[in-house]
Amino acid sequence: MDYIILDIEFNGRKFASDLPMEVIEIGAVRLNADLQQTDIFSSLIRPVYFSKLNSFIKKKTGIPQEEIDIAPRFPRVIEEFIKWLDRGESFIIMTWGGEDMKRIVFDTRMHKMDDAFWLSVDSFDLLKGYLRYKNVTNDVSVEGAIADLNLTSAGNAHRALDDAIMTADVFRAVFDHLDFDGYKQKYKDQYTNAKERRLVKNAVRSMRSHKTAPSWELFVTKHLEGKVTMTDPRKEAELKQYFEAEAAKLPPSVNPPQM
Repeated sequence: MDYIILDIEFNGRKFASDLPMEVIEIGAVRLNADLQQTDIFSSLIRPVYFSKLNSFIKKKTGIPQEEIDIAPRFPRVIEEFIKWLDRGESFIIMTWGGEDMKRIVFDTRMHKMDDAFWLSVDSFDLLKGYLRYKNVTNDVSVEGAIADLNLTSAGNAHRALDDAIMTADVFRAVFDHLDFDGYKQKYKDQYTNAKERRLVKNAVRSMRSHKTAPSWELFVTKHLEGKVTMTDPRKEAELKQYFEAEAAKLPPSVNPPQM
């Protein structure tokens, strides 16, 4: 089994736009069964939209505009990356959070490429694994985990390969505490985002603190209206399912009486 530590950078922006964000850099580290680094992958990608990096992205990543201008497009890079991944050995992709796999799938679809490979590969969210190991709920950055574990890393934050190197350092440190069988997954489309799911969690906590029986109708009226657009029925169904899962965690005395 090989472990592929994956990280991406994308041209996120601080202003509203209907145009898609795109992957602008892929970095990955291949570890063997002994957790030794055996290979790396690194490539910039020239985006279709927002080809001129805004000041926030340039400052955050340090990626030079001149290098983006001559970088290959996503289809070429992703085909090379798949070839690099698929060498015959079994592998699992490790990411820090769920955004990396999501962005790769979205860009694959945007370019009208077949997404079957990405829907079939096994992945593991190391951030969730780390939080379970530490028994904490608040998200932490890779740099925060490095500091918390008293590790020294050669990587620098916010470049894809360097972030993958740092993530690999965390992975090695917590490897023996990870439950791969229980939390290994395949990519699944999500119609809600982290902010919306956090809104649900905070609302349920508020109901708990006020000893109010949780109900979807109360949540929609008190917490959802005016904050989340619910035009997509898939999004509403997913959010309701997430609410019901969080509400089920409430103490029995707070749950609504059974009729």
